[in-house]
Amino acid sequence: MSIIGVSPGVSLAYETFGDPGDPPVLLVMGFGAQLLAWHEDFCRALAGRGRYVIRYDNRDCGLSTGFDDHPVDMGEFIAAVSSGDFATALAMVPYRLSDMAADGLGLLTALGVERAHVVGASMGGMIAQTMAVSAPERVLTLTSMMSSTGESEYGRPSPQAQAVLFGPRPADRDGYVAAAEKELVWASKRYGDAAALRELAAASYDRAYRPAGIGRQLGAMILSGSRADALRELRVPTMVIHGLDDTLIDPSGGRRTAELVPGAELLLLPDMGHDRPRELWPTLLDALVAHTGRE
Repeated sequence: MSIIGVSPGVSLAYETFGDPGDPPVLLVMGFGAQLLAWHEDFCRALAGRGRYVIRYDNRDCGLSTGFDDHPVDMGEFIAAVSSGDFATALAMVPYRLSDMAADGLGLLTALGVERAHVVGASMGGMIAQTMAVSAPERVLTLTSMMSSTGESEYGRPSPQAQAVLFGPRPADRDGYVAAAEKELVWASKRYGDAAALRELAAASYDRAYRPAGIGRQLGAMILSGSRADALRELRVPTMVIHGLDDTLIDPSGGRRTAELVPGAELLLLPDMGHDRPRELWPTLLDALVAHTGRE
């Protein structure tokens, strides 16, 4: 693991797998999740199929730069958004998805990568979309996985999934790890794995327990608005992957993304939720290798 500056005041923690001479694939993780959520075995398998894989911590997560001098009270933020007081909400959050997209592009620049295949999951898909929209010349292909367009009527969570997402999580290690099982609410119904969720939670807690960044990342998502008009104009080869068991971002989010981007390929996967079950890795890897083979 290394840390590198990507812009004034922002450094990102990252890891690479494979031969730098192979086509680069940048993996962008989602809300509150560290680079560990792109499983090392998955990254090595993708690298083994001829890709130079880069995974990294978004700002305010893991070992990347945090913005703890801008605390966000989640109750006050949600109240402001719910009441339509967007001026107050905007003042609370120090960055947007566009800044997080610039971080990813800055990482590529810092690593000497001119163009890359960009793969984003969940909030990472929103960041990846923003990268493709803002700098299409840097994005060879876009893969938007279990994500949406920023339009509030698409990709809505179920009440149960939303309750888990916004619910408090214990601060002590044992409680934090045990609470990870609640994420089964949005996992694959067939392959959901409580032990794997606990394992990731334990590794993440031990590596960097930083819950304060979650509010700022959530604010960035909510306040960045719709990408619909920009996606209609996007000319980057795009693949959209979504699990039909996903209750955190409903599959309508993926369908809408594919509908908007001209020529986008839509891959809807039975038995996949808001996760990437190991049992489906062969399907996901085949799809990514085929899509990132496009130049």
